[in-house]
Amino acid sequence: MKNDAKAVLHEYLQSGRAVLLWKLDGLSEYDIRRPLTSTGTNLLGLVQHTASTESGYFGLVFGRPYPEPLPWQDGRPNGDMWARPDQTKDDVVAVCRRVWAHADATITALPLDAVGEVPWWPEGNRELSLHQALVHVLVDVSRHAGHADILRETIDGTVGMDPRWPNLPPGDQAWWNDHRRTLEDAARRAADTA
Repeated sequence: MKNDAKAVLHEYLQSGRAVLLWKLDGLSEYDIRRPLTSTGTNLLGLVQHTASTESGYFGLVFGRPYPEPLPWQDGRPNGDMWARPDQTKDDVVAVCRRVWAHADATITALPLDAVGEVPWWPEGNRELSLHQALVHVLVDVSRHAGHADILRETIDGTVGMDPRWPNLPPGDQAWWNDHRRTLEDAARRAADTA
């Protein structure tokens, strides 16, 4: 990893994007878009949402608006958090990759101290530097990658932070079942003493 602050932040952002896409691998169109929480959170929606966020923070905010309309921005509340039936995973991912390329161009072109204006933030508090935008978006992407981890585990048991390396202790299914029983027992005992 490079020692340059912008390059480090950018690399982590790109890694977060890759993890979000990895969470879609091998799943059906249904599984990547089915709502798995009471608010409808789904894998493909998370990918779309992060692209929407990047199109704003690395586009409009720095006077470099993303040049095409995003197909999921149709005025519906929470509209970027779900894919329409006529949008395939490949369609959505292609748009996201174009958004990310546009964001990458902004990140590359501007210095960390470049200042933009966030029109959807409150009046008088709209300025933010590219450095702040990178941190803000990186936190958002990382947060949603964590959501995607849990959704994917719920769908088919696939776990891990990144396809390049495991970040979980080694254990077969029997070990994990025993571990889960230990946690359940601890939770019940704590509840009994409360």
